[in-house]
Amino acid sequence: MERLQKVIAQAGIASRRKAEQLILEGKVKVNGEVVKALGTKVSRSDVVEVNGVKVEREKKVYYLFYKPRGVVSTVSDDKGRKTVMDYFKNHVEERIFPVGRLDYDTSGLLLLTNDGEFANLMTHPKYKIEKTYIARLKGIPQFEDIKRLRRGIMLEDGMTAPAKVELKKIDRKANKAICEITIHEGRNRQVRRMFEAIGTPVVKLKRERFAFLDLRGLNAGEFRKLTPHEVKQLRVLAETGKIG
Repeated sequence: MERLQKVIAQAGIASRRKAEQLILEGKVKVNGEVVKALGTKVSRSDVVEVNGVKVEREKKVYYLFYKPRGVVSTVSDDKGRKTVMDYFKNHVEERIFPVGRLDYDTSGLLLLTNDGEFANLMTHPKYKIEKTYIARLKGIPQFEDIKRLRRGIMLEDGMTAPAKVELKKIDRKANKAICEITIHEGRNRQVRRMFEAIGTPVVKLKRERFAFLDLRGLNAGEFRKLTPHEVKQLRVLAETGKIG
């Protein structure tokens, strides 16, 4: 059972707030009866109409995408740049959207779905879903810098949560390093800003893992459906902090 306004919003007819307004105005029917109560819940077998038009409910779908660099993690782009949705055209009928986002210049694992509740579970900081990145750096972080990142570092929008950080490779001759970092927050350009804060800016960034998911079997620009078991495991992980 789902709230009526949520069903209308997920069908792409109107925003949740606008859907509530339509209900209050008596423009929504359930099984032929006008419904004006905002708390009304409906099942998949109920027939919902808005302004006399039947609401077609999409089945929930979940995709894992290997986002290339130079692609925007949005449904559309006013600058005419390539978006992640361009890779799903003619392949996916449902109105999917990215779960969070990766920067234009960042590659790696991105989830897409038409399930708003699932997207919130995956992105809200309180659920602490871990995302792991490989960062190629200009400069070599000192041990004290690594410790600062592990404890949490002050950025212009506040202190970050503690991160898992491991120095993978050092090239002293070229003054470069490769670092693995795992965070559960999703602030704008967060990983890049964290490394900038310790004086070793990111040259190249890739998200390698999202919780227990990885990019195995995919090349940049390719995607696959998540299995029902993977979706269930992600929900359990968000809600309990453990994989069931």
